[in-house]
Order: sequence, then C-alpha cells, then structure tokens
Amino acid sequence: MKEIIDIVAAYDEAHALGKKTALATVVLVEGSAYRRAGARMLITEDGQLTGAISGGCLEGDALRKARLVILQQQPLLVTYDTTDDDDAKLGVGLGCNGIIHILIEPITGDIDNPISLLKEIISNVRNAVLATVFSIKDRKTPQPGTCLCLTEDKLTVSHSGHLQYQVALVSDAERVLEEQRSEIRFYQADTEYTAFVEHIKPVISLVIVGAGNDAIPLTRIAAVLGWNITVIDGRPNYAVKQRFPFAQNIVTAKPADVLSHIKINDRTAIVMMTHNYNYEVALLKELLPTSLPYIGILGPKKKLERMLAEVKDAGISISEAQLNDIYGPVGLDIGAEGAEEIALSIMSEIKAVLSARQGYSLKYKPAPIHISNLQYLVK
Repeated sequence: MKEIIDIVAAYDEAHALGKKTALATVVLVEGSAYRRAGARMLITEDGQLTGAISGGCLEGDALRKARLVILQQQPLLVTYDTTDDDDAKLGVGLGCNGIIHILIEPITGDIDNPISLLKEIISNVRNAVLATVFSIKDRKTPQPGTCLCLTEDKLTVSHSGHLQYQVALVSDAERVLEEQRSEIRFYQADTEYTAFVEHIKPVISLVIVGAGNDAIPLTRIAAVLGWNITVIDGRPNYAVKQRFPFAQNIVTAKPADVLSHIKINDRTAIVMMTHNYNYEVALLKELLPTSLPYIGILGPKKKLERMLAEVKDAGISISEAQLNDIYGPVGLDIGAEGAEEIALSIMSEIKAVLSARQGYSLKYKPAPIHISNLQYLVK
C-alpha cells in the first residue's frame, strides 16, 4: 500500500507541473522474480521513478519503453524472460530465473485512468480489489490495463465499453474481495485476455499507547513502512506533535476512552509502552473483547502474568484465542538493546503476525521465499 500512496503523490506532483507520466505494473510472474505481481512504478517523461518493479535491474529498460508509451499514448505489454542462462542478452542481468510480464500504461486525463483507481484504493480503509487486464496472446490488440476497482462500498469500471467480459470480471472481483485472495483469470473475447485480479489489504494501523522517548523510534520505523500511526497517552505534555511528527493522530485519553479514538480491524496492532502498570491493566480490560489481532505489552513476562491474573480476579474471562493475540514480552528475539533495536524487534513481530508468518531466517525455509497465493482459473 505504501508504494501505491507514494505513486499517487508523485503523480499529483508531476501532473501539477504538466509532466506526462506512465504506470508500469508487474501483472504476471512465472517462476522466480525480485518483485511479485502487483509491484508498480510511476515514470515521468523526464525520467523520475517512483516505486519499483524489480531490484533495480528492469527499471532502466522500463524507463526507455515508458517514454515510448508516453509518446504513442498506447499501453505496452513487456516480457522479460530470464529462464535462459544467458539473460545478459536482455541487458538487465536479472539472474532470477523467471518470466516477468509488465504492463506499461500512459496516464491520460484527470479521471478514468489507473491513477484515479489507485486513489480510490487509498481512500478505502478496508479490503479492496484492483483488476488489470492484458493480452499475452495478441500483444498488438488494445490492452485494457488497470480497469476495475472494487471496495465494500463502491464499484468503478473504466473503459467499460471495451470490456466484453465485464460481467464475468466483476463477479470474479467480488469473489476475490470475499476470499481475500488474488487470482489470475482468463477470458475469451475477440482474443484471449488475462486478468490480474488483485486483493489489496488496507494500511496497517499501529496504535502506540505510551508517549515516552522509547515510542519515538517506533513511530519513525512505522512511518518508513507507510503505516497509519496513532499515539495515545494520558499525559498531555507527552502526547504532542513536536515529539511525534510522523503520527497521523495524537490523543490524550484515559484507558476507558481509548477505544473511542481508534478504528479497529484485522490490520490493527496495539502496543502498550506507558510504563504505567495501572493504566495498562485498565486498558487491557477494555481491549480484550475487541478481537484485536495483536496486543503487544512491553515489559517482562512476570508483568504480563500479573496483569492477566488481575484481569481474571476482576471477573473477566480470557479465552485461549484472546491469549494467543497478546504478545508479551513484546517483539521478536533478535537480541535487541536500546530503544531503536527494541522498536525494530516490535515492528518485525507485528509484521510477522499480521502476515501469518513465524519470523525465522529465510535460509531455513524449505519452500520458495515467495509462495504465490494466486489462483489460476479459466473462465
């Protein structure tokens, strides 16, 4: 999501300056590649790049092709085949042993273009679906490109007059939104079209309860990742913008009022680091019924055990599922020392939990690093 946000911001800036732009999207990957389907990059006519479609090996060639797209104002599907050992003949030297299909689209007009659909994704705070349609079989046929955005509240289809398979595409998008799993679909019209029907998760919301000095590096790392940051504390002289310039929301609140200041979904993580035991016990009682996917509590295990015992003594039952969502001591075991390293440990654990991963070294993973969650289905 951060890449989409950065691309939209870069487009708005370029558009204000009168610069022409194109959007490159990785739409299909066969085998191994540095970036997966859904990676995007905005290219301006003067060579400014925002986002990435590879580790840096494809960007130069994509820039050259994007300038052609901007000049001709026609989408172009580009394929990089690195399964040949002699991939140096491409001039990119990928060494990834995969086939990467990239669709480059010119951005024209203020509405009904890929950027306008990306803006709808950003404005949506829940799960969304974005569909990009292209033809590998006939590269000379018009490429519909990024043409559909579906949220829980709205459906937007651009270039609808050219989509002979619109009903099927909308139906597939609805299923992807429900199942929260991207799909590759195939449609037969005047030629065979492939659609990357992409499930896009909302931005992770990080709620930091505690505005001490050790919370500052946590907000900095979260800002780099593009997360939405809320800082809450009961002390008005601590919870101030000057101390947390990267936070979108800064709140002064008592434990009983915290929930009224935040929106909770399956991408919300809360970290308690107030160093105020009574505040955190009171807040834990408020949070337990909310089914948060991640509640992190800074401090030793004995502190958490004491908190849980006190909650139970107050007559509040704690289920096994609720216990599984509480992380204390907070963070991954990376040998962290100091506020910055502890922040890194916490952020890594949150990312692992929300991605349903274990957080171990990739060298011990028997399967490929990127296990595709795409379904390949024929219509």
